[in-house]
Amino acid sequence: QVQLAESGGGLVQPGGSLRLSCAASGLTVGVAMGWFRQAPGTGRELIAAINWSGGYIHYGDSVQGRFIGSRDNDKNMIYLQMNSLKPEDTAIYYCAADSRPYRSVLPTTSDEYGYWGHGAQVTVSS
Repeated sequence: QVQLAESGGGLVQPGGSLRLSCAASGLTVGVAMGWFRQAPGTGRELIAAINWSGGYIHYGDSVQGRFIGSRDNDKNMIYLQMNSLKPEDTAIYYCAADSRPYRSVLPTTSDEYGYWGHGAQVTVSS
């Protein structure tokens, strides 16, 4: 049984930083993982898609240069370091995992990910 659990969300002032973690269990070896977010009234937006090794990461346009994704396969963890946060970054952030290992093309849309965490609220406000 696959389980994903996010942690590290909270309230931060504009310009601040926050680090999200996602603990994974039950995953097949070699799957991609990713971070998405969803603000009220919007669809799920890709933040970072991380390939199975962590050696290739694709970022969404809105966070490119500010957010850094990473993974530690020994610990079954992925992380999202969020810097220079803006009020428009306010959303629920979700950890996701693919169900198909060693894909030749990194999945970047929400419907390509079969497993999801419950989400972590991030609020950027002064």
